[in-house]
Amino acid sequence: MQNKVCWTALVSALAIAPSLTAQQPFEPIQLGPVTFAGSVRDRVENWGWFTPNSGNPKYTFNGATVRLGISQKLESIDWMFEIEIPVLMNLPTNAVAPGAQGQLGLGASYFVANDKEQNAALLFPKQVFLRWHNVFRVPAATLQLGRFEFFEGAENKPADPTIAAIKRDRIQQRLIGTFAYTDVLRAFDGFHYAYDNPSVNYTLVGAVPTRGVFQVDGWGWNSVAFGYGAMTRQFHTASTASEFRLFGIYYDDFRPVTKTDNRPLAVRTADHADLRIWTLGGHYVNAWKTAAGIFDAMGEGAFQFGDWGVQQQRAGMFDLEAGFQPKILGRLTPWIQGGYYYGSGDKNPKDDTHGTFFQLMPTTRAYARFPFFDMENNVDRFGILTLHPHPRYTIHTEFHSLRLASGADLWYTGGGVFQPWSFGYQGRAGNGSTSLANLYDMNVDVTFNSHFSISPYYGYALGKSVIQSIYPKGPNGHLAFLEANYRF
Repeated sequence: MQNKVCWTALVSALAIAPSLTAQQPFEPIQLGPVTFAGSVRDRVENWGWFTPNSGNPKYTFNGATVRLGISQKLESIDWMFEIEIPVLMNLPTNAVAPGAQGQLGLGASYFVANDKEQNAALLFPKQVFLRWHNVFRVPAATLQLGRFEFFEGAENKPADPTIAAIKRDRIQQRLIGTFAYTDVLRAFDGFHYAYDNPSVNYTLVGAVPTRGVFQVDGWGWNSVAFGYGAMTRQFHTASTASEFRLFGIYYDDFRPVTKTDNRPLAVRTADHADLRIWTLGGHYVNAWKTAAGIFDAMGEGAFQFGDWGVQQQRAGMFDLEAGFQPKILGRLTPWIQGGYYYGSGDKNPKDDTHGTFFQLMPTTRAYARFPFFDMENNVDRFGILTLHPHPRYTIHTEFHSLRLASGADLWYTGGGVFQPWSFGYQGRAGNGSTSLANLYDMNVDVTFNSHFSISPYYGYALGKSVIQSIYPKGPNGHLAFLEANYRF
């Protein structure tokens, strides 16, 4: 009954959105020299996971994230102290099936991660840091120490709006991010050095990820560390804008947990060696202004080597995308995009090489809006259409044709480390098949004013041979949610 009331209230808010008038631009609250700011995000999720032999794949739950922070910017230093309070209500108690069918959607993941409590909440420090300016007497250099958020791939802010949108939606947090879709998120404890001027950015980060993501306890650490270094450069002419980035990541996971891969369980259980993985890669994105409209192209790739426990890590990924914003249908301002993603899979579970591309600690939902898949052992052919029929409305729809890169490997889900005793990814055997699913989805972002917005979403997955072999009673699934965001 409580969830039904939430749905009704939010749908009513969506219906009256066009009649509201815009308010003043958002400005945080000033308390003397200190800035106070906060946000509340509430989302009601309705899951219809693929049908298991037992357990309930259809449920509705509510998750809210409250963030409150104070900060101050001075001439040579700034600081922030922010707390977060995640609140989970009405989690499903019977949404875990035996064997490969496993957790039936993210509601089950929250339930398992929070000691199988139906309702959970906790307060913890989200960000606590100091940031120095003019480091080593270099005006463009800053050094941040403490607990902070980090978004890999978003180190600088492009002036060109097309490049900025592509970085925000199609590049950032592919390998390291806060997993911002979840109701708890993650942060990082460490240092962040940046040299940033209008044309070039150099970034160096060393940190450990906090707990969180699915469990409401975000106080502690994980026995995982990473180092990240990148150089990003931008170029501009009268008709073109472009950017390229080169990066390197070292990832070390020294937790004594069973790894998720395609080896037999007994072999994986006996493998207590660390993950020590190097990832080297880069991206290039370009936008051209023409008489017909704006064309864009993006490419990103990475290669991995190192140690996957007792195995060698040898894997890679690439993503090729292109888009067009035609000048026709000006009132809708359409943007058509398409692309092809490949993340390698392991072809032989019996050899000494692990060939599955490891996604580290991403924000997966940016690339899997119905998050029943990620970018490991994955081939994704997709199309995207974005429309702006009104300044307050954005309509976004995507189609994905998904298959496994290797039928000898697993169908992977998850977003990386979030607690010491869970690996962070789940895997289900593809049973030799490679065809995973077709995904059709749509969301509408409605901006009431600078403080308040809502976003309804619906995604439908048409399961193919991989899912059919695991969930023969019903290979199709859906996710629907209604999200409200308020900031002050």
